[in-house]
Amino acid sequence: MASFMDLALAQARAAGAEGEVPIGCVIVRDGAVVAQAGNRTLADRDPTAHAELLAIRAAAAKLGCERLADCDLYVTLEPCAMCAAAIAFARIRRLYYGAADPKGGAVEHGVKFFASPACAHRPEIYGGLAEADAAALLKRFFEQRR
Repeated sequence: MASFMDLALAQARAAGAEGEVPIGCVIVRDGAVVAQAGNRTLADRDPTAHAELLAIRAAAAKLGCERLADCDLYVTLEPCAMCAAAIAFARIRRLYYGAADPKGGAVEHGVKFFASPACAHRPEIYGGLAEADAAALLKRFFEQRR
């Protein structure tokens, strides 16, 4: 059986195959996948169509609630500030991410959103899951564009 991070990596690969930056996200509640998505900024012509936001929107719609307090989020790359804020607003219980993002990440890098006094909710954070696989996907994607 595939792990939840494996499912997020599959979403990332699918996004990359469509020309999107290969980032994937899966939201889980009680051991079951509630929502999953890959980046769709180009396809949707929407700069906010990051995998995390799409998955959060889908999970909230499916569960009929804007609070996802009993849900865990798996994403292949350290979330940016926008996605970190959405994770906090959704009250995600646990955040699992793959590759670190020293340039655009906002969890362990950059603004360190969850450490801010303005942050009303801090999920448990676990980084480095399938980090090598997630980083390799991104590296290959950007090498092909150079």
